[in-house]
Amino acid sequence: MILFSLKTNLFADSALKIPAVSDKNVHLRGSYQNSRQKFEKEKTGHVAFLGGSITEMNGYRPMVCQFLEKTFPETKFQFTNAGISSTCSNTGAFRTTRDVLSQGPVDLFFVEFAVNDDQDAGHSETAAIRGMEGVIAQIRKHNPCADIVMVHFVNPSMLETIQQNRKPLSSSSHERVAEHYQISTVDLASEVAKLIQADQLTWKQFGGTHPAPFGNAICAAMVEKLLTNAWQEQGSRSKHTIPEKPLDPYSFRNGRLIDIKNAKLNAGWTIEVPDWDSIPGSKRSRFTSIPMLCATEAGAELELDFEGTALGVFTVAGPDAGTLEVSIDGSPFQSFDLYHKYSKGLHYPRSVVFNSELKPGKHHAKIHLSEKSSGKGHAARIMYFAGN
Repeated sequence: MILFSLKTNLFADSALKIPAVSDKNVHLRGSYQNSRQKFEKEKTGHVAFLGGSITEMNGYRPMVCQFLEKTFPETKFQFTNAGISSTCSNTGAFRTTRDVLSQGPVDLFFVEFAVNDDQDAGHSETAAIRGMEGVIAQIRKHNPCADIVMVHFVNPSMLETIQQNRKPLSSSSHERVAEHYQISTVDLASEVAKLIQADQLTWKQFGGTHPAPFGNAICAAMVEKLLTNAWQEQGSRSKHTIPEKPLDPYSFRNGRLIDIKNAKLNAGWTIEVPDWDSIPGSKRSRFTSIPMLCATEAGAELELDFEGTALGVFTVAGPDAGTLEVSIDGSPFQSFDLYHKYSKGLHYPRSVVFNSELKPGKHHAKIHLSEKSSGKGHAARIMYFAGN
């Protein structure tokens, strides 16, 4: 195999030397013969990456793609970039079908959500597990032969936690999912902490939460070490073993996006592309041409029939974001604030889950736009409902 020449291929500054990455934070679990033999014998392969802005950006993902192309020069690869900035593992589970599986069965799959589950969503252990297990289970159900690598990136608070000899909640929760499904992990967060402690790296050199090319190259080197070691083992292609029981029975293993057209609209709601030029706050272009379920006045009402164990919304929440009041199957109305700490100047994409522990079966929801608001208005702009 051709090994990854990080120093010469990935960034212009040849004075920066990638530190030797250790085996300690590269956790090899299970077999990777399925992807290797698919790439070698059939000369084709679908490699997909799911995550937040760290995946979406020009970072570790294209470096790993370069490594794969150099390792298997005769293979025609299909690369899927399913990174969306700010999104968490819950959103990842809801959009796995739309953004990954719709592109065909995946042979090698990379997923990262540790940073966004920490700083964006602020997930509990339960929420982090439900999202990540949902992603993994869907990938394996669609193609039981899919090989998977989970990557843990790092932000300052996670780094500080590791330096205090504690484990970040998000990455440790995801690690539980990886152990349950025997999936390999690249713990870049712990590796960065180790290198900084050994005076082999500074946070500035790494590049911060959205790493510089140098920092992303460290991650790519760890992925290379993992896959190179895994592909040196011998064996035949076979389906991966699926655990008899999920880690969490309410994990988003059937996570999906539900069309907003399924809702019964009463007073105050419309489906339209918002007039973004007239709405204060910055916008991301990927969302500005999407028809959304919109309401801006308190008292707007809608109803939705759905099936499954969970209901939520995938929304963009800006400076004028309001609060939804939700009743499922006649239960008392509960309030869900759409406004996010990052909504002050940005129409921020986020999933808000109303209930994830419903009894399996059919349900009916009533949703009102509340008089309450943490923002400067009462707006709701919903791209999809989310279910499980």
